[in-house]
Order: sequence, then C-alpha cells, then structure tokens
Amino acid sequence: MRIMILSGNVRNKMRIAYFDCFSGISGDMILGALIDLGVSSKELEKELKKLNIPAFKLEVKNVKKQGIGGVGVEVVTKDKRERRLKDILQIIAKSSLDKDIKESAKKIFTRLNDAEAQVHREHKEHMHFHELGMLDTIVDVVGAVVGIKKLGIERIYSSPLHLGTGFVKCVHGTLPIPAPATAELLKGIPVYNKDIKAELVTPTGAVLITSLAEKFGDMPRMKVEKIGYGAGHKDLPIPNLLRVMVGEMDEDYEQDTVSLIQTNIDDMNPQICGYLMEKLFEEGALDVWFTPIQMKKNRPAICLSVLAERDDVNSLCDMIFSESTTIGVRISEVKRMKLARETKTIKTKYGQVNIKIGRAGKVVKNISPSYDDCKKLAQKLNIPLKDILEEANKEANRLFKK
Repeated sequence: MRIMILSGNVRNKMRIAYFDCFSGISGDMILGALIDLGVSSKELEKELKKLNIPAFKLEVKNVKKQGIGGVGVEVVTKDKRERRLKDILQIIAKSSLDKDIKESAKKIFTRLNDAEAQVHREHKEHMHFHELGMLDTIVDVVGAVVGIKKLGIERIYSSPLHLGTGFVKCVHGTLPIPAPATAELLKGIPVYNKDIKAELVTPTGAVLITSLAEKFGDMPRMKVEKIGYGAGHKDLPIPNLLRVMVGEMDEDYEQDTVSLIQTNIDDMNPQICGYLMEKLFEEGALDVWFTPIQMKKNRPAICLSVLAERDDVNSLCDMIFSESTTIGVRISEVKRMKLARETKTIKTKYGQVNIKIGRAGKVVKNISPSYDDCKKLAQKLNIPLKDILEEANKEANRLFKK
C-alpha cells in the first residue's frame, strides 16, 4: 500500500495504525484491540461465517490488566480438528469473503506453513499445522484481516516485538521461547526480551504482524484518533495488553529515521575505496559515498559516509574497521523525506526497460529509467545510449504522468 499525500494544495491523508507490542502479540490480542477500536463483534462474526466453517462464537469480555482496561477475545467452538494448509486454503477459496480478504489470508497461512516446514525440515506440501490448523487460528487470522479493513486502515506500523523468555509446551513437546516457527517468522524483525518468563509473541501473532506491518520501529508522526487494547490471557509483571493506535498520517511525504556513519581517512590507498564501497553495500548499506576533504597538516583525504538502518550499524562499522585504515567513526541519526517508490516494466520501440516511479500520493513526481537496462539495449542494438534513455523517459511519462 502507498501513502496518499499532497497534490497541489489538497492534502490526502493516510489512515494508519501503530501496533505497540510492549507485551508481545497474539491473534486473540489483535482481535481484542480491533473490537476495542470499534469493530462490532457481531459484524465480525457475520463476516467470518462466510467461511462456512463449523459453529463458533466470539466470547468477548472487558478485562483489566494492571488497572488498564482492554478487550479479551476467545474463540469458543467444539471443533478440534487439525487442518493442513491445503484444507485451509480450500476453506478460504470456497468462502464468500471479499477477494482482497481471501488473498491476504492465503498469503498469511502460506507464510505460516513455510515457517513450520523450515523448522521441522519437512516438504511444504506435507506439513501439518497441529494446533495452528485448528479453527480458532483460522478465525484469528481472517478476523484480523477483516477487522483492519472495517476500520479503514491503509497502512500498519509496529514497535519492536517483546518476545518473553523460557519454554512453552505444545504437541511437539517443550520448546524454547520464542517457539521455533515464531523465530523463523521474525527473521529480520527487531525484537527484544526484558526477562518476562512467558511466551509473549505467538506464531499466529508473529505471522500476522510480519505480514501486515510495513515497518518496525518508532511510532511515526500521526494524529491519534482512537486507541484500542487487546488483552492476553496471562497475568504478568507488566500489563498483558496489545495497544493499537489508529489515526492519520500527518505527513506530506514518507519520512523515516536512519543512521549516518562517517569517518575521515587520510592514510589509505585510494584503490581500496571501490572495494570498500562494494563490501558495504553487500553488508546492507542504504547508500555509500566519498567526499574529498582537506585534513590537518594539509593532507588531502576523503570523508566516508554510509547511510544505514539502525540494526545494521554494528555490522557496517565492523566492515569499515576491517577494510579501511580508520580507527574511529561518527554515528548520528538523520531524518529522511521520501517519495513513495515503485518499479514498473514498460515496452519501448527498442525493448523492455524497468522504470522507477516516485509518487506523492497519486501524483507522479519523478520517473527514472533503469540505466543498466538502457545500457544493455544500447550495446545490443548499437544505438546511442542517450536515444534509449530519451525514448524510455518519453514512453514512461506518457504512461504514468497523466
């Protein structure tokens, strides 16, 4: 999904949700928060019955955790069957749910299946969900997608996830926390633990938030309109609640915060610069550049600048210390303002070219043909590169700058 932003003097605001997972996240906590935000449990049940699954009921209760009120949800059913992925996908496909709900639910269950298969070293088609294939998991996943749509949420952000610690019992035996499937789903996601001895992030919670959230980190700048609390079933030293804040993104453009690593170098063979840049990009740098500078004793030197996600700073600093002659770096936080970006492939009279499109809401601000694609066509056809670039720009503007 893309942010709907400014067009001239008209501001198109994006309705967003921020999931504050200070006490983890689970499927029933998500449902509770959505109901607390205003989604009718009766309307939710009505939509879920479009799945044509065995009888169930959403038992909704107002509860308090450490003095904070929230909504607890339990899926009550006599159906205890364990289903495989193909069974669940068939249920979703045959339902009368909206097409976009079906597609989202299918992708979520497929990711869950892939994670389980990876953990158990089994073929994806032979994987058995066990507890995760029961009816309450189906209700949690589909109900979450339905509830988010009913609230008109167009974009989801999340805090880092609080995992908890210890062990949890399941059909496979006693497993470490986070459960292996949960850990698999959380690859690349910022997580932490503050010595709470409980499973705070369940596999269902993990697959839902990692499938639906666009970014994990600090709360984005937004005007909060509603706050919902979904209650878990545990009594902990901290409130066992999921807090979800819904409001409008009050930004003209996309914004985020990244780290800037810099160091001045005056004693390194310049031949190393190109190699160092390649290694930094391989390590996950967002951008790398060198700036000529003059240092003390009138020495010509370079300033190495590396733009990075916060989680990649340590590994990138290791690379700088290993591959350059510097003995220290400076690290600062910088804010970025960006256009929403997407890549499209277009046909020109010379051949196919990938186009990078920068949008502010629905308005196309910038179009940039792929240099590498145009270069390959120029070499293949023995046509000046400038002609290929001009044709690609002309065709892209005709298609997208309306």
